[in-house]
Amino acid sequence: MNSKSIESARASLRGQCLCGAVRYRVEDAFRYAFNCHCSQCRRATGAAFKPFAGIEHAHLNLEAGQQALMIYGSPDAAHDVHCGRCGSLLYSVVREGAYVHVTLGTLVDAPAIRPQGHLFVGSKAPWHEITDALPQYDEFPS
Repeated sequence: MNSKSIESARASLRGQCLCGAVRYRVEDAFRYAFNCHCSQCRRATGAAFKPFAGIEHAHLNLEAGQQALMIYGSPDAAHDVHCGRCGSLLYSVVREGAYVHVTLGTLVDAPAIRPQGHLFVGSKAPWHEITDALPQYDEFPS
């Protein structure tokens, strides 16, 4: 295997839902990553926050399970993509469909990026305390 093949293999990350019905690949070229504390992300994940990484939609490819997908929201606007069998939140389509926010917990392989801060901390769960030193934002930083 030449060095270009090795680089290509490393540049692709595998992801899947809990039951394995939906599998995807995404390039390890995320533009940003955050922990979102908004009430919608808390409800969608059942957790104190949603760790996600953003990338252009074209860099995410479904490998299996297209028929198992469940869309929450408008398919023509921002929406969440879940596995219709197990309910896992896989990614959110945002920014007029140009980007996806991949939930980091669904990645099988570790991405190079790490969360760069906490978003929507003004609406974080009152029972959760942020204890790391990452920057905290009231909204998505521009």
